[in-house]
Amino acid sequence: MSVTIKSAKEIELMRESGRLLGIVHRELEKAIKPGISTKEIDRLGEQLIRSMGCVPNFLNYNGYPASICVSVNDEVVHGIPSKHRILQEGDIVSLDAGLIYKGYHSDAARTHAVGAIAPEAQKLIDVTRQSFFEGIKFAKAGCYLFDISRAIWEYAHSFGYGVVEDLVGHGIGTHLHEDPQIPNFPQRRKGIKLMPGMTLAIEPMINAGRPDVAWLDDDWTVVTEDGSLSAHYENTVLITEGEPELLTLYEER
Repeated sequence: MSVTIKSAKEIELMRESGRLLGIVHRELEKAIKPGISTKEIDRLGEQLIRSMGCVPNFLNYNGYPASICVSVNDEVVHGIPSKHRILQEGDIVSLDAGLIYKGYHSDAARTHAVGAIAPEAQKLIDVTRQSFFEGIKFAKAGCYLFDISRAIWEYAHSFGYGVVEDLVGHGIGTHLHEDPQIPNFPQRRKGIKLMPGMTLAIEPMINAGRPDVAWLDDDWTVVTEDGSLSAHYENTVLITEGEPELLTLYEER
C-alpha cells in the first residue's frame, strides 16, 4: 500500500479543488425539487464544474457515462442520470460528485430530501451525515483507520441501520481513488496510522434495512437488496497536526 503525503503546495491545490466542489454541491442542492429529471441535475453539475475551469472526474471514469452520480431512494450509489427519471415529492436523492482542479481531485456526496419526506427518511439522512462526523472525530494524526471505521459503524448500527460493506471510502489526490481503502465498518486489523498531509474521501453509505446490496444490469447502479432506502454522505478530508480539515464542506467565507 502506498499512501501519499501531500506537500504544502499540493494541499493548497486540494483545498481549492474541495472548495469549488463544495460550491457545486451547494448549487445542486438548490435545484433539487419535484419534477426535475436526474439528467438535468447531471447537466447542471457538469456546467458548474466546467464553468470553474475544472473537469468532472466521474465522466467516463471506467466507462461511467455522466458527471454526477444521481441515486434515488433504494439506489445506494452510482445511479446513472436519465431524462426519464423524474424526482417525485417524498423521494430522497443522493448526489455524488467530484472534479479535477489543476490535476488534483476532490470527491463529496450528499443526500437530499425532494420536497416533503417521511420522518423515517429524514432520520436516515441525518444519521448517515452524523455517522460521518462521528468517524472524523478519529481522523487525526496518531489514530488508525480502524478508529474511523468503527465509529461510523457503531453510530449507524445503534439505530438499527445496515452499513454497506461492499463499497468503501478511499484516499484521493492526483488520482480519484488512491490508497488506503476506508471501510465504514470495523476490521480485524487497525489499518494504517494516520499522518498529517493524508487526504481521504470518507463516505458512509447507510441503508435503512439490511446492509446487502446488488448491482443492476447497467453494471453501475448499486441498490439495496431489500428495497429499503439508502443515504450517502462524503467529504474529502485533510489530516493535519490537529483537527481534520473538511475540504469539500462549503461554508460562507
